[in-house]
Amino acid sequence: MSEKIKVIITDDHALFRQGVKAALSFKEDIEFLGEAENGMQLLTMLKFLQPDIILLDIQMPIMDGIATLPEVKKVLPNVKIIMLTMHNEVTLITKLMSIGANSYLTKDSDSESIYQAIKTCYENEFFFNEFTNRAMLTGLRTQTNVLEKQDDDAELSEKELSVLKLMCEEKSTKEIAEIVEISPRTVEAIRDRLKIKTGAKSTAGLILYAVKHGLIEA
Repeated sequence: MSEKIKVIITDDHALFRQGVKAALSFKEDIEFLGEAENGMQLLTMLKFLQPDIILLDIQMPIMDGIATLPEVKKVLPNVKIIMLTMHNEVTLITKLMSIGANSYLTKDSDSESIYQAIKTCYENEFFFNEFTNRAMLTGLRTQTNVLEKQDDDAELSEKELSVLKLMCEEKSTKEIAEIVEISPRTVEAIRDRLKIKTGAKSTAGLILYAVKHGLIEA
């Protein structure tokens, strides 16, 4: 069996935490490392644990998910974070994706949706659904962000364009490497270079750039 995906759930409602763990207990490729009641407790846990995925509630006492998200990314830059909330707020989703969230789920999502989000974020970095897609497209029209300040004619090489388009198709680093015939390490280097050239701060920002500049269809 392949390596298990290590998960931590952070939510101030014990019943919700237990419900998610119970619902996913039958998935053999998921391993729960622990659970936290708030962001502060999560950050303490991360001194000892290294999860692949963090399920992070937005509204919590002491330290909420919005404040916790960038702090977690400082400690574990490569961890994938799936935000959980009771509300579907487009502007909030856009903000969270821009500062490092990998997906966004409402807390009434069924167990299979949560499982698919975990698995897809682990394998392909992002899990896009109706909430994230709508938020990203709305953000193109309504939100002033760093992309507005960039030169519309950022010069991208043919290889950089190929990698960017494949990222927009939700291909994993390994898949991109095989398609473009380069090493996974080179894919990561090109991704970093794309961020510098476009001014994007995250992979979500790169996808926004690609849509805004007509490199892919919205």
